[in-house]
Amino acid sequence: MSTTTTPEIGNAEIYSPLKVLQHPDFRVLKDGETPGPEANIAAFYNPAHEIHLVEKPKPKPGPGQVLLHVRATGICGSDVHFWQHGRIGDSMVVTDECGSGHESAGEVVEVGEGVTQWKVGDRVAIEAGVPCSQPACDACRTGRYNACPDVVFFSTPPFHGTLTRWHLHPAQWLHRLPDNVSFEEGSLCEPLAVALAGIERSGLRLGDPLLICGAGPIGLVSLLSGRAAGAEPIVITDLFQSRLDFAKKLVPGVRTVLIKRGSTPKEQAVEIKAAADGPLKLALECTGVESSVHTAVHSMQFGGKVFIIGVGKNEQVFPFMHLSANEIDVSFQYRYANQYPKAIRLVAGGLINVKPLVTHRFTLEKAVDAFHVAADPAQGAIKVQIQD
Repeated sequence: MSTTTTPEIGNAEIYSPLKVLQHPDFRVLKDGETPGPEANIAAFYNPAHEIHLVEKPKPKPGPGQVLLHVRATGICGSDVHFWQHGRIGDSMVVTDECGSGHESAGEVVEVGEGVTQWKVGDRVAIEAGVPCSQPACDACRTGRYNACPDVVFFSTPPFHGTLTRWHLHPAQWLHRLPDNVSFEEGSLCEPLAVALAGIERSGLRLGDPLLICGAGPIGLVSLLSGRAAGAEPIVITDLFQSRLDFAKKLVPGVRTVLIKRGSTPKEQAVEIKAAADGPLKLALECTGVESSVHTAVHSMQFGGKVFIIGVGKNEQVFPFMHLSANEIDVSFQYRYANQYPKAIRLVAGGLINVKPLVTHRFTLEKAVDAFHVAADPAQGAIKVQIQD
């Protein structure tokens, strides 16, 4: 059980965003203002869909906590979505100034009382979802802690994210980086954890023919993971040829299919099956787009599975009778659990190379510029990182 939680005080109170927003040192930086090297700056968005730098107090670790210098943070599609649209679904809504970022790695700079597993200078990947860890919580007790109702997921409103210079984190939810794994790679373990959860829960086996829908960051780490897991053949789809070309450089053996606007899912499925030399056994659907889900369904063999990792609109229509008559299973994923140690082992051992995914790098002071690049498809970004 986490030493940072007690029956009286939970993580939601310990990491309450109001402690930052109501602090006298919190302020939005002016355009062009250059903060000092010790200032705790962060990238925040708000309900007015503004993205800007703020200065906030440098925290002090309490019992069971670690203060980190965040050295690398990737911008996720959800970060961009919260900035531009202010919400994901009905439960994740930007109602105030809110800090971004949850794909991070950093260095320990101070430890709180009772922390013995970490020391100053240790290099760590930061698992951004911190569940309650209480024995009375079924999700935490059974190891499916991504379902914990009292989770604090940094960067999901209202909780501030890890795209900041100094971040306070529970000691138990950090993962040691081996010497041969960089901060950049450590931060990429977060999207890799999403893909690995999909690989594990979908039941992918050696030699399975695999379809990956979407060649964005999650589709590409799913491609790397599927290849490491021994899927063959692998077909990946996308609306943009440039992303398919990137996928081909990443995994030369992958087969690519460009999704044509105006084509029906059944027509696209014919192309996919032709590329794979037959129907596929499994699809990892990484877009959440209804038409893409339909395409995946029609690409499956009898008894296949469509495993949906992507996030889409609240209500969608599925080809019910085709699913039924072909015994095609449809499964879903919510975040991940128990994947970080595996992700780090795979990167450290050379089975998965995530380095090519980072296409753009910015300093923390230029985080707003980084967001604009990440949000503009014409810039050709795969993964934009902020490094400090």
